[in-house]
Amino acid sequence: MKYLALLVILLLSQICWSQTSDNLMLFRQDFKGLSANNTVTITSYEKNDSHFVYVGGFKGIDVFSLNKDGQLTAVSKHEMYKIEGPARGMVADNINGTDFLFVANKHGDAIETFRILEKGSLKQVSLTLDTEETYLGTAITLQVVHMKQASYLFVGGLEETPGLSSFKIEDDGKLTHVQSMADNEDIHTDGIIGMYTHKIKKKTYLYTGGFQDNGVSSFRVEEDGSFKNINSISDNTTDRYLTGAYPVTGVELGGNNYVVVGHRHHKYYKRGGNFIKRKDFVYHGDAISVFKVNRKGALVPHFVLKDDENTKLSGQTRIEIVSVNNNEAILAVGTRDDASIQLCKLDAAGTLSPVNYLETGFSIYYGLRSHRIGEENFLIAGSNQFDLRKVVAYKVAPKINRDGKILRHIVNLRYKDQASEEEVDNAVKMFLDLKDEIPGISDIEWGVNDSTEGASKGFTHSFVLTFEDEHAREVYLFHKAHLDLVSQIGPIIADVLVMDYWTKAP
Repeated sequence: MKYLALLVILLLSQICWSQTSDNLMLFRQDFKGLSANNTVTITSYEKNDSHFVYVGGFKGIDVFSLNKDGQLTAVSKHEMYKIEGPARGMVADNINGTDFLFVANKHGDAIETFRILEKGSLKQVSLTLDTEETYLGTAITLQVVHMKQASYLFVGGLEETPGLSSFKIEDDGKLTHVQSMADNEDIHTDGIIGMYTHKIKKKTYLYTGGFQDNGVSSFRVEEDGSFKNINSISDNTTDRYLTGAYPVTGVELGGNNYVVVGHRHHKYYKRGGNFIKRKDFVYHGDAISVFKVNRKGALVPHFVLKDDENTKLSGQTRIEIVSVNNNEAILAVGTRDDASIQLCKLDAAGTLSPVNYLETGFSIYYGLRSHRIGEENFLIAGSNQFDLRKVVAYKVAPKINRDGKILRHIVNLRYKDQASEEEVDNAVKMFLDLKDEIPGISDIEWGVNDSTEGASKGFTHSFVLTFEDEHAREVYLFHKAHLDLVSQIGPIIADVLVMDYWTKAP
């Protein structure tokens, strides 16, 4: 009876997990400004029960702490080699008892190693510059691989003469070159923007996506950090979606090892420009590809989730694993061209299905990171846009039923005493003009305070915006017109009070 009861509990827990995972949604918890010009990449790290977020962009790295409620607090900011950067790929890991952050400096053609200090701030300990033997030019992607006796850093990018390089990570964070493999017609390492490793029966395999040569490759990693190609799979014009292969991740489910690959198709770039090398591409849709790894570590095409009117998969730039149990994993897909985060579910059979999505209101270049604190799952996101220097924290939780309801967004303003009547009138006009500039605003009404209770605390102007759903609010919040409004009227605002609530639709 004891074993029967245990089996029933296990089955019920799996059913509850499945029901919950089918209805997950993103809920914004916080957002903060950046010192860097934009967000190119994000990573996170737990150190001594504290949680830190590292946001890299042009001109520097911003460090934040993240608490259990998803609130971000600025910790420090750090310049990069040659200042410009940007920090394109970042990975944090522990090497023989020391916590390091490894940063790919895209335009510096270098890898910077920082030691992570007690409160999350950084101290540079090593700078590895590109040489004729390595492929650090326009460095993009980093992957730490732990072997029995040592740890290694694999580096790929968009160098004009592309390839894949491995380095031994010394105890002090310095990098010692092990091997470099030039790109050729048999492998896909031209424009590595995504990498992932699987350990299968004590053997280690590395998987890369080639953005420029439109495919994926698998490599066997040896104990000394050297590597050799196992197999490669190229795009086609029928059932594969690897043109512009971009994010690469993976997961083990039900004894099966999967590699998940997204792509930002070359159609989203100027065909006549110099960036895309192969201009004879064919567009037959956007999709996420699932590969099954066989016993030799090779990739085998397994499943494709195609973009349609119910998903947001145009221009995939980042795929993060949010959570995993024995039977399924929740994935988050950041998109540059749909400006959204799409949640998906991968089951043990390797079938990928959409869950829900949130239109973030900003495009995601590479800046999306999943982080878990206790039982809570968070996603940290940012935009490559130079006019949106923000990092945003979302909580992944069961979707709330909003059927038959609309969202009211109330903004109360108190102007500075020195604000002129003309300036106030202009601010009102700019606010009302938002309805014509931002899609998703159903209505705007406003008025001047007429209360005689003496409890208005100096607030004089109220604006009430109506949104149909969460998507519309997010689009409004990070829309250029709204950001311009905040910037232009900010100097005459003494205080602001914002409240949102849901109510029945009329």
